[in-house]
Amino acid sequence: MAVDLKESRTKENLMRAFAGESQARNRYTIAAEEAKKQGMYALADIFTFTAEQERAHAERYYELLSQLTGETIEVDGGYPVDPKDPIGAALKAAGHNEMAEYKDVYPAFGDVAKEEGFLEAASAFYQIAEIEHVHAERFEKLRQMMEDHTFYEREQNGRWMCMNCGYIHEGRRVPEVCPVCRHEKGYFIPLSFAPYMGMDDRAVEAASD
Repeated sequence: MAVDLKESRTKENLMRAFAGESQARNRYTIAAEEAKKQGMYALADIFTFTAEQERAHAERYYELLSQLTGETIEVDGGYPVDPKDPIGAALKAAGHNEMAEYKDVYPAFGDVAKEEGFLEAASAFYQIAEIEHVHAERFEKLRQMMEDHTFYEREQNGRWMCMNCGYIHEGRRVPEVCPVCRHEKGYFIPLSFAPYMGMDDRAVEAASD
């Protein structure tokens, strides 16, 4: 069923998605600042990294509305007010919100776009939903680590990377100060979350978490 974008539900859903991604970016930026205040610099980097991906999602939805440049699109919607402290609560809320986008919100928006004949928009909704699934799982894993106190220490030996200099520490807990660059322990991250690791290494680390 071909529909003019100006008269479509997809137009409103794209704007809702743009607003939601924009707010998520700001929530994660705020959470990153809170993590920094608590000396958890590596965790702040993860929030910032995710925030930038939400910005990219918002930009994509905005591009799909470009033919309506100059228009004002009025939409209703509900958006969460997440806690920013303690960090574990912020991670839990972020994971919940991302999972809702993956399971419910974006698949439904994609179905509407497909029904109305906007296949490019439908594809964007479906594909970004899968990315939000990755975000949800990342936040949930981090929340679990914060809750069971394994982000910085383990019962058995673990490995962590200093995100400032790249030093990899092996032991039951991270040092209070990096022996290489002398940055505090908040710069350490479990090695399975470190960027640019090879997939084989990441799989081994994830299995040990």
